[in-house]
Amino acid sequence: MNYIILILGFILLIKGADIFVDGASSIAKKIGIPSVIVGLTIVSIGTSSPELAVSVISSVQGNNGIALGNVLGSNIFNSLVVLGGTALVMPIIIKKATVKRDFFVNLLVTLVLFFLTFDSLFFSKENVISRLDGLILVILCFIYMFLLIKSAKNSNIDENLTEKEKNISIPLKILMSILGILGIVIGGKLVVDSATNIAYSLGMSEKLVGLTIVAAGTSLPELVTSIVAALKGETDIAIGNVLGSNIFNILLILGLSSLISPIPVSKTLIFDFVFLIVVCIFIGALVFFNKNKKVKKLSKVEGLVLVGLYIGYMVYIIIRN
Repeated sequence: MNYIILILGFILLIKGADIFVDGASSIAKKIGIPSVIVGLTIVSIGTSSPELAVSVISSVQGNNGIALGNVLGSNIFNSLVVLGGTALVMPIIIKKATVKRDFFVNLLVTLVLFFLTFDSLFFSKENVISRLDGLILVILCFIYMFLLIKSAKNSNIDENLTEKEKNISIPLKILMSILGILGIVIGGKLVVDSATNIAYSLGMSEKLVGLTIVAAGTSLPELVTSIVAALKGETDIAIGNVLGSNIFNILLILGLSSLISPIPVSKTLIFDFVFLIVVCIFIGALVFFNKNKKVKKLSKVEGLVLVGLYIGYMVYIIIRN
């Protein structure tokens, strides 16, 4: 039965992402908001809903191993598989000027989380993400949202809309976006629940389930949405979705989870944190250190390298656990 539910979840995810990308990109064109801002906000928050639900419920139930593992695993999955997998399907054209700020925000919040989590290395105390740490993360989330909204307001509205784009019905597209999110969230939950049941039946530990099955399952909306966006030519939404999801996973999801219940952290997770930081730096180097000063084309070969790194990481943590 779990396998049937798994397939049904995938179908809902794919169809929901298709409807959601259509709705969100149409709204952006109609009201003049840059696609990358839509990807960083509406799309990334929408596709992060499964992570939010899983992590908050895990914290309420006291299963913080899943909550932290889910966010760490999801961000690694987003950076390597979502970005790499999307590039394998359709090479991603990245406009450096539009994503530079958010690449550095992504790296900065990852470093902040590392310091808050492993401040015991400096102050000789327990490794824990406390309620105070959670409050700091949530406040940073509000500041980031404020900056994004301000950026959207300052952007120039495109007056050269096609006749079809001028006739877009905003209420209809909003309804489409909501239906798409519902499909994504319900599909994500079905996939996570069924995959987790299968994993536990195979004897996997809670931490390993959080870092692998739950992380990959809750990140499926990002993967499907980014691939669909890229296929529709909305590469700004694809890259914005990855960056925005990673930032919100740390600031909003871990922030709220640790506010509900402080999260004790195993020292073994220091490798996963360091690996995520190295991945952020590596992707930044790929994007910003090349001959073309304005755009970066993330090729299929580079996508394959990113996916290969994730496979190597998976092999390591399975052996480790």
